[in-house]
Amino acid sequence: MTSAASFPPGRQDTLVIGGRMDADRALLTPRGELVRGCAQLLAERLAGLPSGTARVDLDMSGVHFMDTAGLEFLEVLREHARRRSMPVTTARWSGQPRRILELAGLDTTDPLRSPAPRPSPAGSAVALEREERLHLLQEEVEQLRQAIASRPVIDQARGILMATYGCTSDEAWHILRQASQLSNTKLRAVAESLTSCAAAEGTPPPPEVRTALARALARRAAR
Repeated sequence: MTSAASFPPGRQDTLVIGGRMDADRALLTPRGELVRGCAQLLAERLAGLPSGTARVDLDMSGVHFMDTAGLEFLEVLREHARRRSMPVTTARWSGQPRRILELAGLDTTDPLRSPAPRPSPAGSAVALEREERLHLLQEEVEQLRQAIASRPVIDQARGILMATYGCTSDEAWHILRQASQLSNTKLRAVAESLTSCAAAEGTPPPPEVRTALARALARRAAR
C-alpha cells in the first residue's frame, strides 16, 4: 500500500469528501448530508483525481442524511464510471440514507449495481410505480426534516415540565404527547406554547392546550 495522500476538505458545510490514494485506487469518504449541490461537489472532486486512477470506492458510512436530490450523487458516479471505463463502488450505507435507497428500489449494498432509472411512457405501470416511490421519498425526507427542526423546542418543553412538576424525561414526553392528542394540536405547537409561556413576559398557551396539559398532568398524578 502506498502512503496516503489526503484530499483537501470540501467547500460546503453539508458535505465533506475526504479520502486517500492507495496505489491507483481512490478511497473517498463523504461525511455529512447528500442534498442539492452535493452532486456538483462530487463531480469536482472526481475531476481532481490523479490521472492514473483506475478505480474509485466510496465509504458512505459517514453520510447521515440524504434527500431526493442526493440521488443525483449516484448519477455522477455512474457517469464517471462510464466515461472513464473504470469500476466505481459505494458501500456501508446505513440509517436514513439506506432507507431512501430502499424506497427508491435501489440495491442498499451498492446502489450503483442497480440499473439507472429510464424514462417510462406516461401512465404506464412502471411510471406510476416510480411516481409513488418518489412521493414516498419526499414524504420520508420531509418528516425527518420536521423531526430535526422540532427536537430543540420539544426538549426545552420537557425540561420545563421536569423542573416544574418533578417528573422524569420519559414522563414529560408522555405528558406532551397526551396533551397533543387531547387538544388535537401538533406536538411541536404544544411544546412551543409551553416554552413561550415560561419565557419572560410570555403568553399563556391557548385554552385547548392549557386544558389538555392539565388533563395529562392529572392522569400522571392519578397513577
